[in-house]
Amino acid sequence: MKILITGSLGLIGSEAVRFYLNDAWQVIGIDNDMRKHFFGEEASVQKNWVDHGNYRHHGIDISKIEPIIELEKPDAIIHAAAQPSHDYSAKNPLLDFGVNAYSTLMLLEMMRKHCPDAVFVYLSTNKVYGDWPNFYEYDETDTRYTPKDSIWVNGIPEQVPIDNCMHSPFGVSKLAGDLYVQEYARYFGLKTGIFRCGCITGAKHSGAELHGFLAYMALCKKTGKHYNVYGYKGKQVRDQLHAKDLVRAIDCFIRDPKPGSVYNMGGGKDSNVSVLEALNWLKIKDWEYMQEPRIGDHKWWISDTRKFE
Repeated sequence: MKILITGSLGLIGSEAVRFYLNDAWQVIGIDNDMRKHFFGEEASVQKNWVDHGNYRHHGIDISKIEPIIELEKPDAIIHAAAQPSHDYSAKNPLLDFGVNAYSTLMLLEMMRKHCPDAVFVYLSTNKVYGDWPNFYEYDETDTRYTPKDSIWVNGIPEQVPIDNCMHSPFGVSKLAGDLYVQEYARYFGLKTGIFRCGCITGAKHSGAELHGFLAYMALCKKTGKHYNVYGYKGKQVRDQLHAKDLVRAIDCFIRDPKPGSVYNMGGGKDSNVSVLEALNWLKIKDWEYMQEPRIGDHKWWISDTRKFE
């Protein structure tokens, strides 16, 4: 079996590479280390390079991979390459759209043309729901917000609206890709699926201030760097899922695809943390509170994973 993984040096992509190599697949990786371009030298993902006889790496832009797909005709494609930051997308909306939306459409067309029987998995984001979760009412404890309505006890499900709200350009570009992936299942009959992720973490995460708060917080603890908290009194909550567990979930879909399906995916009600709680647990003292939250940021997000389960 053969799988093509975009963003193959990133947090999710590199875990997927190792997972499928351990299962004796042939793995084709696509990654040109754009994360370093987005967030600086310390965010480079070159450290996640894999040296293995069944792994072939291409350090090229996705726009140049049609000859590779035509030659390899993979049995599965995991599209994990992305521009992942709210803030960066607002500064560079055209590049953000090109990476997140246009490249996704191009991959779908290449698959439809050269390997229409393959399974395609798109790594989407909870940011496709925009700031809808902020419209709900929350109770406030010493360290976190919790929803007043017990309907959210298992987290936020896939039925939450995706429009008439603020997303950030990042949320919009990822939603465009998300909808295209759904449509290529419903309209063209391809075996595509979408995982809308909360916070994904792990040791291979090249955390940066603009993306990956838990990994970046751990980096600040390790190196003594100053940490900034943006808005909501630091009581904003995120569920946390290890990238290895996300890859196991993706593999379930690849082995038994439900075309066009959308799954919210994260740590859920059993694995979540507020920024303030994480600061306390890591015993970080050198941090500063910025009153203004990031535009479109969620006050509370826990994924309802029951549909996938």
